[in-house]
Amino acid sequence: MTVVRLGRSEVTVSPQGLGCAQLGNLYTALKDAEAADTVAAAWESGIRYFDTAPHYGLGLSERRLGNALRSLPRPSYTVSTKVGRLLVPDPAGAARRDPAGFHVPADHRRAWDFSADGVHRSLEASLVRLGLDRIDVVLIHDPEDHQVQALEQAYPALHDLRAQGVVGAIGVGSMQWQVLHRFVTETELDAVMVAGRYTLLEQPALDTLLPECAQRGVSVLNAGVFNSGLLAVDRPHTGLPYDYHAAPAPMVDRVRAIAAVCARHGTSLPAAALAFAGAHPTVASVVVGAHDPGQVRRNAALQAAAPPPADFWSELVAEGLLRPDAPVPTHRVRTP
Repeated sequence: MTVVRLGRSEVTVSPQGLGCAQLGNLYTALKDAEAADTVAAAWESGIRYFDTAPHYGLGLSERRLGNALRSLPRPSYTVSTKVGRLLVPDPAGAARRDPAGFHVPADHRRAWDFSADGVHRSLEASLVRLGLDRIDVVLIHDPEDHQVQALEQAYPALHDLRAQGVVGAIGVGSMQWQVLHRFVTETELDAVMVAGRYTLLEQPALDTLLPECAQRGVSVLNAGVFNSGLLAVDRPHTGLPYDYHAAPAPMVDRVRAIAAVCARHGTSLPAAALAFAGAHPTVASVVVGAHDPGQVRRNAALQAAAPPPADFWSELVAEGLLRPDAPVPTHRVRTP
């Protein structure tokens, strides 16, 4: 894969990144060896951008990612992690499972903290867990209910760390495009991580957020592009997740209609979802999670292949399944 610069920074990312929530045992417990093999498969597939967070498995994702990357040349990959949640020891919870959906003991609890001190403490702990001497990209994580503190304390702290060269690029990650839009307009970011709000299923970020990013030179890290799993299979069915909950029936019906158009044009729902997610000119990287090496290889191969033909996108628009103003990929073979 080629690499793309984030905003005006010197940090680069590969067109597909590995989302590492699954390395923290999201939904399903992985063995350490399976987690290492997943990262190795990403590397072998040309992926050079890895996104993690303290939130993912109460630090387990960061530890596993750091271990898996340790033998690889440091200048050749990019790591992002996040601030906003401090991990506080909670020995009394060790006998319970983490309530946030990660299959790990609840031996720590998450404490919201978007203060400048919280940013520094969070990054210091992340560096230890990752085993790195620097973090390339730092994202303010889910500041929806803490916007004032994040804007007045977390952002200035990251701005200073970027100016000092301690971190290479800074940004914000959220499932709410309105929050991202506020940060883009009120701060000087390099990137935003848009989670699930610009996908083949729905494009609410298209109207104001993405144009603002384009105008201000802010790169988009497009995450959650399968809407938590609803777009990840060839034949969508009830019981699949949407935004980390069971998908509502109208959503399932809509995705089934998209999948039927895919079948008529000889493509698959995941292939179309990945192609669409990377087509907007502001998108620097499509960040995709994986539970095992097979999923990594499939996703990398799908994104590297030729996208669906023009008449596929035209039919989606004609059927009312895609906005007519959404950019779609050109039909060409991407160089691995």
